[in-house]
Amino acid sequence: MSLDDLIVVLRVAEFRNITAAATSLDMRAATASAAVKRVEQELGVELFVRSTRRLRLSAAGEKYLPHCKQAIDLLSQAQQNLRSEVDSVTGEIRLSVSSDLGRNRVVPWIDELMATHPGLNLRVQITDTNVDFYRDSVDMALRYGAPSDTNLYGFKICDVPRLLCASPDYLSRHGRPIHPDDLENHNGLFYQLQDIPFDLWTFKRGDEEYRVKMTGDRASNDGDLVRRWCVAGRGLAIKSCLDISDDLLAGRVTTIMPGYAPPVSELWLICPTRQSITPAMRLLRDDLRAKVGELMNAMIAGGFFPPDRLSGGKDEQPVV
Repeated sequence: MSLDDLIVVLRVAEFRNITAAATSLDMRAATASAAVKRVEQELGVELFVRSTRRLRLSAAGEKYLPHCKQAIDLLSQAQQNLRSEVDSVTGEIRLSVSSDLGRNRVVPWIDELMATHPGLNLRVQITDTNVDFYRDSVDMALRYGAPSDTNLYGFKICDVPRLLCASPDYLSRHGRPIHPDDLENHNGLFYQLQDIPFDLWTFKRGDEEYRVKMTGDRASNDGDLVRRWCVAGRGLAIKSCLDISDDLLAGRVTTIMPGYAPPVSELWLICPTRQSITPAMRLLRDDLRAKVGELMNAMIAGGFFPPDRLSGGKDEQPVV
């Protein structure tokens, strides 16, 4: 039985007139009348005695509708209480996030979240290195890839396609590669960790895998700097679609070799233990999933990658 139909029935009982009840609910009289009939058919009784000018409650209606109103009032109160709890989430978000994603996407998103939840405070650590929850003053970290530490707890936010990108200016000067074998003639821009550049690039096309040892004249442990080099036309870079999304949507960079896909990554919000999960963290998780979903849809609509490269987020679980 539809809750909306029950609300219509209660409003008809209040006004003793279907047209007046429909007007108060901003619907057509025929729609309200159909709702009343559906409820009566499901109950197997008539709730109203109908006359040419007015309705009155039947004996069954007089017995049923007070209980119905009480139930709907309780449900409405429960919904209001839940909204109040969500709206009143307070506390501190002490977050570690990578440079590119943090500066260009996550911090602006959290600013919007804090505008609607004034009880929240933000302490953010921008770093591309691995977080140490017992050394660093953070409660949660947003990172690409599921950590291998099984003692951690986390929420998967989403799958994140990685894309081979270059600026239109670079491609006009050096040509557009169409196959992994063409990359040997191009300059790579590398992210590096502990002075080791990630210069072995992997691509898949169906069941085939291609590995290319790239050469290049620039590497950095700051992912945002690698993105800036790419936008400036210094070479080719493999970037998370989230990190490069603004530049893609604005046309500052374009994707290359769409038929040869780098491995998909994952975005995780992690914390040291289940007990460290707070209402603020759950609020941030839900907001991130919603914002990321909107951004992914925009990039799919722009043709930057197909929807089958996404499988969506998962509920909380131990990191394995």
